[in-house]
Amino acid sequence: MDKRPAPDAAEVRAASRGGRGASMRPGPLLLRRLLRARDRIDAAPHEDWTVPRLARVSGVSEAHFARSFRDAFGVPPHRYHLTRRIERAMALLRETDLSITEIAFQSGWNSLGTFGRTFRDVTAESPRAFRVRARAEARRLDAVPACVLSAAHRPDLRIAVSEKRRARAPARPAASRPKEVR
Repeated sequence: MDKRPAPDAAEVRAASRGGRGASMRPGPLLLRRLLRARDRIDAAPHEDWTVPRLARVSGVSEAHFARSFRDAFGVPPHRYHLTRRIERAMALLRETDLSITEIAFQSGWNSLGTFGRTFRDVTAESPRAFRVRARAEARRLDAVPACVLSAAHRPDLRIAVSEKRRARAPARPAASRPKEVR
């Protein structure tokens, strides 16, 4: 039996309008389907998990999947997938002697440049600098449980990568900004 409180009238009206904050929490059946898709991402983060492919895994429409995934897990599917790829790359950088190029391809990127730029945007340091720092810290963290370390090293992707880039970019003068087309 579902013990969730029944939605109030405002939630129902918002859901029927389809606006931001309009979606309802996913029910147990939909949540199970979303978890199936999330498990697929977790099992193979190096694969190309597009929203259409994940929607097929879940057995729902693409738009419904994307909206429900964000509502259930707090991040859009693409950002969740990106987090898992970065986590895998970080683990490989810490624990292996593979070249950065090999790590980029094993983590699912097709371009070393894209990998390096995205890694830097998410972690605020280059893959090489991360490797050097992580190996130096590893000697100091031998007594900390692995699960605690894993949670502490999870990439911070609560905001989109493009938003992080914009926040770090120096302000451009008004004359060099592209003109807005209306």
